[in-house]
Amino acid sequence: MTDDEAAGDAVTEWDGGFGWIARPEEEARRASHALATDDGVWVVDPVDADGLDDRLRELGDVVGVAVVQDRHTRDAEAVARRHDVPVAAPEWASLTREKLDGEAAPLGPALDGTGYAVRDLIRRDDWEEAALWDAAAGTLLVPETLGTLPAFTDGDAALGVHPAIDDPPSWLADADPDRVLVGHGSSVHEDASAALAAAVGDR
Repeated sequence: MTDDEAAGDAVTEWDGGFGWIARPEEEARRASHALATDDGVWVVDPVDADGLDDRLRELGDVVGVAVVQDRHTRDAEAVARRHDVPVAAPEWASLTREKLDGEAAPLGPALDGTGYAVRDLIRRDDWEEAALWDAAAGTLLVPETLGTLPAFTDGDAALGVHPAIDDPPSWLADADPDRVLVGHGSSVHEDASAALAAAVGDR
C-alpha cells in the first residue's frame, strides 16, 4: 500500500484497488473507491478527479459504477458515461434511483462476477445504504455508517459510527476485515478488525 498525491488528489492503493479523496480540503472529505475484481473494475460512489480515468485504466477495464448510499450519487453518472458502463444501485434503493438522472441497473446480493456481497445496512425513507463485503479478500466497504472524520470518532479511535446512528447492524460486529473502506475520511488499512470491533462492539 502506498500513499501519494496524483493530480492533486489524495490516493491510497492496496492489493485489490485504490481509493481517493478528490477534494481533501473539503470538510466532508468525500472518499471514493475502485475495486479490482476477476470481472473487472467496479467504481463505488465516485467523486470525479483529474487523471481518474488513467488510474482506472491502469487497474483494469471498468465494468460498472455502483452507488451504495443514497446521498452518494456524486459523479457516478459522469464516470459511467465515460467508460460506457451502467450505474448500479441496490434493487431496493428507490430513494437512490430518484436522485439519479437515468435508470440504475439493479445490484442483487453480490457485485456480478465478484466476491463482493452486497449487504444491507439501512433501509429508511430518508436513508438507504448498503455495504460491500469480500470476506476472502478481507475488504469491507461501508460508505456512511462508518467513517474516520472527527464527527464519527471518539478520542484517538481510528474508526467510528455516524453520529446519527445509535445501533449499527449487528452483522458488522461479526466481520473480520483486513481493511475498512469508508466514504468520508481516510480508510483503515492497519488493524482494521480491531478498529471495527472497537467502533461497533459496545453499541
